[in-house]
Amino acid sequence: MSPALMPDEGGPEEIICSAKACQRPAEWALQWNNPRLHTPERRKTWLACTEHRQHLSHFLEARSFLRDVVPLSELSGGSGD
Repeated sequence: MSPALMPDEGGPEEIICSAKACQRPAEWALQWNNPRLHTPERRKTWLACTEHRQHLSHFLEARSFLRDVVPLSELSGGSGD
C-alpha cells in the first residue's frame, strides 16, 4: 500500500490511513520490507491512524516484514511506496 491521499474539499490533499476503507488522517508511518523481494535497506511505508496502528503492525510483524514504526511527523524526506 502506498501513502493514501484524499482531496480535502477544496483544500490540499490529506494523508490518510492505509487500512482498508479507513478515511482517518494518518498519524504513524509503518516502515517495512519483504526480505524475499527487497534489499535489506529498502523501506516501504504504510500509514496508520492511531486506531489501526496496532492491527497493521501485527499484520506486518506476523510476516517478519515490520522494520520500524515512527510518528508521521518524524518521517524524513521522500514518499513511501
